[in-house]
Order: sequence, then C-alpha cells, then structure tokens
Amino acid sequence: QKVNGLAGLIGRLGEIRSYLQKVVAGRLPVNNQIAYNLQDIFNLLPNLNVDALVRALQVKANDMHLVLYLSALIRSVLALHGLLANKIKYRDMDDVLDRDAGIEAAPADEDKESPAKDKDT
Repeated sequence: QKVNGLAGLIGRLGEIRSYLQKVVAGRLPVNNQIAYNLQDIFNLLPNLNVDALVRALQVKANDMHLVLYLSALIRSVLALHGLLANKIKYRDMDDVLDRDAGIEAAPADEDKESPAKDKDT
C-alpha cells in the first residue's frame, strides 16, 4: 500500500516537472491556479534544516538500532542457553548409558592428577 502511494507520488512529481519544463520552454502558458497550488505544497513541506528535527530523527534511528541490537543479543543468549542445556542433558544421559552398559567413566579430575603422580614417583 505504501509502495503504491510512493509510486503515485513519483508519477505526480513527474507530471509537475514536465509541466514546469513546458512552461519554461514557452510551450504552455502559465496557469496561476497551478502556480498557487505548487506554492502551497512547497510551503507545507517541513523544514529539514532545523536542528531539533534532525536530532529527533537521529534519536529515533538510534532507538530502532538499539532494539535490533538487543533482540539479536537476546536471541544469541537464548540459543547459547539451549545449547548448554542440551549438552548437560546428553552428558547425564551418556553417564546413565555407560553405567547401564557396565562401563566406568573416569572422572576428569583423576585424569589430570595421574600424570602428576607419575612425576612424583
């Protein structure tokens, strides 16, 4: 809907440009009613050189970027939490399956201490 509105605006601006070019070239006479309407249109346009407006647009853009950044950060944290929960779940399941199969898993702390014991002896 917005795209159609913008396409219509571009078409109207093209018609205005064409009309003004023909008036400047002398192929069409000046229509005062059209000139008054164009003057009203230009008077209604906002002044974009006002510092307050520029600042407000920058603040709004920054706010939108902050929301995008935070949503990506939250999505990443949730994904990481899911991965860790999955790893913990399957690590416990592996321990249970190893016990059921009669395989004894050596704790990680004992593996680290055994080379130290070999050095002492």
